[in-house]
Amino acid sequence: GKNRAIAVCFILGLGSLVSWNSILTIGDYYYQLFPNYHPSRVLTLVYQPFAIGTLIVMTHYESKINTRLRNVVGFTLFFVATFLILILDLATSGKGGIGPYLAICFLSACFGVADAFVQGGMVGDLYFMCPKFVQSFLAGLAASGALISLLRVLTKLAFEKSSNGLRKGAILFLAISTLIEFLCIFLYAIYFTKLPIVKYYRAKAASEGSKTVAADLAAAGIKTETNDQAEHDDKQVDRLSNKQLFLANIDYAADLFLIYVITLSIFPGFLYENTGEHQLGTWYPIVLIVMYNVLDLIARYIPLVQWLKLESRKGLLIAILSRFLLIPAFYFTAKYGDQGWMIFLTSFLGLTNGYLTVCVFTLAPRGYKASLY
Repeated sequence: GKNRAIAVCFILGLGSLVSWNSILTIGDYYYQLFPNYHPSRVLTLVYQPFAIGTLIVMTHYESKINTRLRNVVGFTLFFVATFLILILDLATSGKGGIGPYLAICFLSACFGVADAFVQGGMVGDLYFMCPKFVQSFLAGLAASGALISLLRVLTKLAFEKSSNGLRKGAILFLAISTLIEFLCIFLYAIYFTKLPIVKYYRAKAASEGSKTVAADLAAAGIKTETNDQAEHDDKQVDRLSNKQLFLANIDYAADLFLIYVITLSIFPGFLYENTGEHQLGTWYPIVLIVMYNVLDLIARYIPLVQWLKLESRKGLLIAILSRFLLIPAFYFTAKYGDQGWMIFLTSFLGLTNGYLTVCVFTLAPRGYKASLY
């Protein structure tokens, strides 16, 4: 079941970001509805604190949380929030105003919470298995952006000359995202947990002391030992505390933080609001978003080639710190450069984001057992 598990991980990764990417990609529609409220900037600022805050709380209680329930709740929240944004647009007939805008902000906060539930839960769950599952999940995250970008191009071509073309495209995006989120609930809750290789890895994790996989094993029809039995099992391995794990991997934590500080300071708000007018006209921000997402997806497969994978912890940190040069590069390109240079820089931003993210995530699981220290 390994290949099937890899495929499911890809789809679950797709579902973990497809709704949020839909909101980002239809930014031009929201700028038409809410021209004075800076939607791309504000929605990102609303989304991130809820994602990070929820993730911190989840990390603190990680060893006591039912991972199966966490992921099912996360995908369900994605489904409900996406469906409600669709209903909101239909109910208001695509009208602007402060009321609908605040509702979208609230639902963006729900996306942040769902993101913390799903991405943290799924990555933690897959770390019990094998790096290829993690890589496939991360590739699915990037594929969500590439898929939505491709759909955005197709809908713009199809509806550009029709009345309310932006709204029709946005509705199509939200409908597709809703269906994908519903599929993810089914795949994770029913199909994934019953794959033989997944049951094997989870049973192995339970034998080594993990308590978070018990519900998934029960759903697959596998009973785990009670705590009293586990205490007398020689196979049990003491778990490192959260503090010990953090200190042992503090450079990886800094890596991820710095990767997304740079990426989110540029994408998507800067690309929508600070790149000026160019020959591509209304296509310009769409082309930038497409190039970022496509290169982000391609880059997440580069580490599969072993000699292209950056494994040095010091090398990773140096490469990530060097991305700070992108901030002045984007500033001067927006001020003095033409659209070709901006497209190149945006592509490079996506390339480095995807590549470095996968390198960090597929290296970080090493050494999480106390017996290895």
